Amino acid sequence: MSSQDPTFIVSLLSGGAAGTAVDIALFPLDTLKTRLQSQAGFWKSGGFRGIYSGVGPAALGSAPNAAVFFCTYDTIKRLGLPLVSPQYAFLVHMSAASIGELAACIARVPVEVVKQRRQTTARHLSALTVAKQAVRKEGFRGLYRGFGSTISREVPFSIIQFSLWEAMKSKLARMKGVDQVDPALTSLCGAVAGGISAGLTTPLDVAKTRIMLADSQPTGSIFGVLKQVHSEKGIQGLFAGLVPRVMWISIGGAVFFGVYEFTKVSISNLS
Repeated sequence: MSSQDPTFIVSLLSGGAAGTAVDIALFPLDTLKTRLQSQAGFWKSGGFRGIYSGVGPAALGSAPNAAVFFCTYDTIKRLGLPLVSPQYAFLVHMSAASIGELAACIARVPVEVVKQRRQTTARHLSALTVAKQAVRKEGFRGLYRGFGSTISREVPFSIIQFSLWEAMKSKLARMKGVDQVDPALTSLCGAVAGGISAGLTTPLDVAKTRIMLADSQPTGSIFGVLKQVHSEKGIQGLFAGLVPRVMWISIGGAVFFGVYEFTKVSISNLS
């Protein structure tokens, strides 16, 4: 089996390892970003206190979330790339990333709802209590508050990130005269791709955070939320949390893709 052609099980294990490594290691930056984006403001949402609030649900959900994404992503790549010429490979990468995110969000959104409320308005409550409150107020759909806005953020983010990541890896491989770059260069490509994607999609992340933290109050469409944020705080409000988000996802991209590639190669070499 080639390391370039991971099986379902390899994708499952590699994706799970990568997701867990990132979410646990960089959780404080995610907390700071969420509090900066909260309507209540950074200090009222907790400031620098309890920056590991919500790490439990994040740790619980990170492995299945990333595993579902990479199983979908790698499967679509494996099936789709032989059907197109190399110059159109980016279309397969974009499609694989989009469908992968749609699948992953089924596992991700309930975790995000509980995690972000524990990071801000419910810091002293357990994850189970926060989940029960969401269900009591809105029914089961309370755990999926912000599903649409999460999709609206994740799909363009992943299209940009994975297209850049794949393109940079291919470019470096051609420059070095090899079929595939090593995990260290894969990690570097992930950091650059993640940082660019994070910066460009920050307004969508702000809207998603506002919607998820809104309890049962209606929030309107994602564009309505963006319009409200702009009227309250201008362009600065739309890019609230930009620095920690870019830092978090740049470092996270390096860890995520590095761990993913290292785990994939290691498992493949054992078989």
